[in-house]
Amino acid sequence: MNYRSLLVFLDQDRRLGARIAFALRVARALQCHLVGAAPTGLFALPTAIAPEAAASLAEFAELAWNALRQQAQEVVDRFDAACRKDGIHSYETVIDEADAATSLVRFAHCSDIVLLSQADPDDPMYQRTQHIVEQVVLRSARPTLLLPYTGNFDTVASRVLVAWDDSREAARAIWDALPLLCAAERVQVVSWQAGDVDPSVLASRLDALKRWLMWHGVTAESKIATREIGIAEAMLSHAADFAADLIVMGAYGHARWTEHILGGATRGMLSAMTVPVLMSH
Repeated sequence: MNYRSLLVFLDQDRRLGARIAFALRVARALQCHLVGAAPTGLFALPTAIAPEAAASLAEFAELAWNALRQQAQEVVDRFDAACRKDGIHSYETVIDEADAATSLVRFAHCSDIVLLSQADPDDPMYQRTQHIVEQVVLRSARPTLLLPYTGNFDTVASRVLVAWDDSREAARAIWDALPLLCAAERVQVVSWQAGDVDPSVLASRLDALKRWLMWHGVTAESKIATREIGIAEAMLSHAADFAADLIVMGAYGHARWTEHILGGATRGMLSAMTVPVLMSH
């Protein structure tokens, strides 16, 4: 198993350069095709327009759409230049006149993994970016690889921490991460013990997981840990102790009326992540 294509979100975010550079490192490491997607976003017109204002509003709308297209073209050109400079030959770009989250979820259907950046709380577009990240994590049929908004990440999954709770989401995440796990120098699978779980049962399940990983060419360590802090904080603390450059975890969500929202642990990781995180829902 390998990733054959990596979908990269191209936007005006200040971390775009770091995201493109990381995508190029992944492409070189795994020999995968790159797809740079630049959704324009949507420009909404009023539903009721007075006849005397229709002409001027139509002119304004055309100017707005042209500006959105121009912004998308600028980031596509930046991605294209970076690929050419780096000697990447297998790549393509697309400008999509659609809502960003919807566009990325749709293009992800024909990709193996999606690369986004964590939303920066100091960015004026923080709420928009956070919404895009959450929607892609919850709705995408493919794993989402998230790059923190701060820090330098010069290695790609050399030391991987897998957060394991024997859930469907965790199992999906570890399957989705197999190409990175196979290429890693060290993999550590950690379960944080809950008070009502027999440690011997947990150890048995970890042993079964290690055997399954071994059948796929991954030699993994395992550990049962305790915590007195939130699970997201515990994962990040352990990642720092292990010097991990990637965390693999399930993404949890639930429906509230017609809206899909993230669970608390997943939202906490999205807010505080310090290393790249691969999430699967």
